[in-house]
Amino acid sequence: MWQFVDLTYSCARGIIIKARMDTNFEILDTSGDVGIRVSGRSLEEVFRNSALALFSLVTKLSSIRPEESIEVKVYSESIEGLLVGWLNELIFQFDSYGFLGMDVDIETLNENRIEASLRGERFDPDRHERGLLLKAATYHNLKCEKKNGLWKVEVIFDI
Repeated sequence: MWQFVDLTYSCARGIIIKARMDTNFEILDTSGDVGIRVSGRSLEEVFRNSALALFSLVTKLSSIRPEESIEVKVYSESIEGLLVGWLNELIFQFDSYGFLGMDVDIETLNENRIEASLRGERFDPDRHERGLLLKAATYHNLKCEKKNGLWKVEVIFDI
């Protein structure tokens, strides 16, 4: 059973990041950037957890309310490209519309396509603590592998 405990991370730029321990992800502090390490028993779990890890870098997950829903569709030639494209689409949704996700329902996922519905709300500076401003998910040191029935990925973000 997961514990719903808020954790605080500090990164090289001195910004405090808060995340809940109800998902399988870790925050990686890399030189000048930040990353996530995500695991799951299925690709769906990894993509869901990677989205939540991303949003935890932006604000405290427990402060996000399920007030609206968006649809996200991403296509790519590889699973690695799909993961990076997925995360970059979520960054775009935040940068363009202020959307913060707190619940991810993956409708379709294979090695070339993901279609998902995310519930959340728009960033409200009065209620949401400001975390990191993510520029992009990168291919730098990207890891995406399945070993012993468990998927593990690592992604670095430009900040």
